[in-house]
Amino acid sequence: MDGNGRWATSRGHRRAVGHAEGGRAVVRIVEAAPALGIGVLTLYAFSADNWRRPPREVASLMRLFRKYLHAETARCVETGVRLRIIGRRDRLGAALSRAIDVAERATARGTTLDLRIAIDYSARDAIVRAAAAARGDAAMTTERFADLLATAYGAGVPVRDVDLLIRTGGEQRVSDFLLWESAYAELYFTSRMWPEFTAADLGHAVREFHGRDRRFGGLSEAVAG
Repeated sequence: MDGNGRWATSRGHRRAVGHAEGGRAVVRIVEAAPALGIGVLTLYAFSADNWRRPPREVASLMRLFRKYLHAETARCVETGVRLRIIGRRDRLGAALSRAIDVAERATARGTTLDLRIAIDYSARDAIVRAAAAARGDAAMTTERFADLLATAYGAGVPVRDVDLLIRTGGEQRVSDFLLWESAYAELYFTSRMWPEFTAADLGHAVREFHGRDRRFGGLSEAVAG
């Protein structure tokens, strides 16, 4: 979800305005995802490296996260969206941690969409934690390591391979996001800033994804035939 701050400053607004507008983009993308055949949607809201930003901006983001959890939990329940947070929780503060717990418990039975929000998340940190837990296990498999990764996230959210990774804002890098899960992900980069990203943009990305030849190290059907 990249480009909130740049979207705001390019229009003469404070960066906080861009983050608020980015929150509205989250709502419309979550609403559009199930109709496009998306069962699991993970949104990168705040990386572990984002703590380096000015304290005032970080505090504003944390308030915004809490506000949207309060405002959108009921709608998630109504529409069958299960909300789960991945990442560390020990640095988020008591109020936000309580809001997360309430939202996760309230939406636990949702089956329409598995919505995962990455907050204080670092893929490399999760891999390091899982590797430390796996030390000395000669029978380690990728499946068992994935279970350790789920524990490293702090909430035991099952690891799912990423099919399509979308990055907005014009940058062409993955920025420490779901590195293990994205081993065979199709990458889609767009110059559109996150506050501008629409359901139509998501649909375009999904259609392009379905047009790609995914071989997973093997041969395409045409070549194999």
